[in-house]
Amino acid sequence: MSFVLDPAAQDLLFREARTANTFTDEPVTDEQIQAIYDLVKYGPTSMNQSPLRVTLVRSPEARERLVQHMAEGNATKTAAAPLVAILSADNEFHEELPQLFPHFPGAKDMFAGDRSMREGQASLNAALQAAYFIIGVRAVGLAAGPMTGCDFEGIRKEFLDDDHTPLMVVNIGRPGENAWFPRSPRLEYDKVVTTV
Repeated sequence: MSFVLDPAAQDLLFREARTANTFTDEPVTDEQIQAIYDLVKYGPTSMNQSPLRVTLVRSPEARERLVQHMAEGNATKTAAAPLVAILSADNEFHEELPQLFPHFPGAKDMFAGDRSMREGQASLNAALQAAYFIIGVRAVGLAAGPMTGCDFEGIRKEFLDDDHTPLMVVNIGRPGENAWFPRSPRLEYDKVVTTV
């Protein structure tokens, strides 16, 4: 078993991948979303919390409701994308811990009485899973357009509930014409990594 991705796969997931701003009108199927999730679910989270929740916005009326909460620069992209996903953190993730973390029977109770701690854990670990989600979209041959330019409280009220905190909106599909902005610079290794 090899633990090294070939250079083409590394390019697909990282070096050549970018945020898509336009898409073709080719639909994104439920099977493709299932394939994405079947990859994403294996990414590690603290205590296997797995708090990411995905709301797929497919119907025209739901899309119209979502677009009202997007920043001006993101509204048109969101209206035109084949599929849009709202990624959120489930602040009641601890209810699933008996199944997800069975070797520690007290895991659920450890979080039950502390909403603030749950929210912090849910936000951190769902954001980690959101990054896996973007890589999963790329891995199945689609493009992702993740955005945080939106009215999160409006999205929460419109599509979620008080137990879910929206993290980002992701447009998904095959890249369209002029989908990519020029790549922005990245920090060099020695600006990021310190050895002590």
